[in-house]
Amino acid sequence: MSRRVSFTPPPGARAYPLRTARGDFAVVDSPLGPGAETKGTVLMLPGFTGSKEDFTLLHEPLVARGYRVVAVDGRGQFESDGPELDESAYAQDQLARDVLAQAEALGTPVHLLGHSLGGQIARAAVLLDHSPFRSLTLVSSGPAQISDSQQQRVKLLRDALAVMGMAEVWEAIQAMGPPEEVGGPALGIGDADQLRRRWLGTRPAQLLATGRQLCGEPDRVAELAAVPLPFHVLSGAYDDTWPVALLDAMAVRLRARRTVIPGAEHSPNADQPLPTARALADFWDTTADTTADAPRKTP
Repeated sequence: MSRRVSFTPPPGARAYPLRTARGDFAVVDSPLGPGAETKGTVLMLPGFTGSKEDFTLLHEPLVARGYRVVAVDGRGQFESDGPELDESAYAQDQLARDVLAQAEALGTPVHLLGHSLGGQIARAAVLLDHSPFRSLTLVSSGPAQISDSQQQRVKLLRDALAVMGMAEVWEAIQAMGPPEEVGGPALGIGDADQLRRRWLGTRPAQLLATGRQLCGEPDRVAELAAVPLPFHVLSGAYDDTWPVALLDAMAVRLRARRTVIPGAEHSPNADQPLPTARALADFWDTTADTTADAPRKTP
């Protein structure tokens, strides 16, 4: 399947600023049609250098399964505002509190999904307060820091941002090739102009702060395992950012449902959207009778 899909919202979706107690966040929101019974609402968090558009191909199949999909740009990502140079605004606990505010603004308990960096921010939000969430799905997001090879590429990005503007860095990334966590979005959803526009819309301080988080994230799996929520660990069959075997082991530690999507790499939501959507909806369907305070069942 070609991943050159437009940044245009999916059919029936609406792009708008979600107003929260912590400011406005750009979202793409796909509700169910009139009279349809909603099984649940899903809040999706993108990864490093990503955006809400990374989930475009999941909206229609998930809506067809009865799930409202809300994909969000985090603070300083693409179309969500944030300071240019103040890295403190992008500390992980601040980003986690943004997620709690987004869930509150949606007005209903949500299934939380985070891709890559978004998974670690989602984990931090759940550890602060799990009550707004019905479940947590980690997509290609591992237990601690990213692999050594990806750390080297993130360091190159941080070094470049220290001496060049965003437009110059974009050109350098294209020349560097497509690493998963730095240039990966250049291979993802959207054409070259859209991807460049997204890059230029992202705040440098956000990239610097979250890049450090990816390279220094501690292992918090034991803390997360103590939270009474259903968990799902989903990935492609190959991943250089967190090796698949590491994701397998994390799922065991979490007593989580584990899904590996054949033919997908670091972004199964873009590589293989239909089987990814099917696996997500199958998991959420099993949580229909689970409350945040109920004991978690081992899949």
